[in-house]
Amino acid sequence: MQEHRDLAREAVRKSLVLLKNGKTSDAPMLPLSKKAPKILVAGSHADNLGYQCGGWTIEWQGDSGRITVGITILDAVRAAVDPSTTVVFAENPDAEFVRNGGFSYAIVAVGEHPYTETAGDNLNLTIPEPGQSTVQAVCGAVRCATVLISGRPMVAQPLLAASDALVAAWLPGSEGQGVTDALFGDYGFTGRLARTWFKSVDQLPMNVGDAHYDPLFPLGFGLTTEGTSQGDGVALHSSM
Repeated sequence: MQEHRDLAREAVRKSLVLLKNGKTSDAPMLPLSKKAPKILVAGSHADNLGYQCGGWTIEWQGDSGRITVGITILDAVRAAVDPSTTVVFAENPDAEFVRNGGFSYAIVAVGEHPYTETAGDNLNLTIPEPGQSTVQAVCGAVRCATVLISGRPMVAQPLLAASDALVAAWLPGSEGQGVTDALFGDYGFTGRLARTWFKSVDQLPMNVGDAHYDPLFPLGFGLTTEGTSQGDGVALHSSM
């Protein structure tokens, strides 16, 4: 039912956590303009509904591709921007392609592959390749917003350093438009971290109150933006 999907979309946008917005606080990257002439959408998770859903979806371990009814992040971007905007999708472009593409900005969606139970055990908590190399290639050539799709905090420093904006989108499931609702400023970012985000796996386990508590992002962290009626790329404010 549409009302169920509308509720799921609302849940997605309210759970997003904005970890970085601009190289400096005076020059925010988000919200993005819907009227840019040409934009790039890249990454292994940009057009993969199964990756958005994660494990326990259709199959025990989840799956890849259009495994159910839903809207990918790429679908959502195309639906959100002005009809005059050209949207180019390249899953894993090289830096030369990006530099020569004439793009106003890029959206890069990367993250974990679906898993459940023991199959999800991961001692390094880094995103699988080519996720990191895609971020480096794209964000080194054009302004970019990186969307991290994962069921848990991951090693984020490389993404944080390379990206102009970084969003923890968790597992948005079937409703990619919940992600673009906030990226393009129709709704503001309001989500806060429900758990501490570590700097390195050597710190784990780490909890508030521990003597060695020195996180990358503390429990409750989340930058905020105010939504605009037009989603025209004007940031009204950005704060913790």
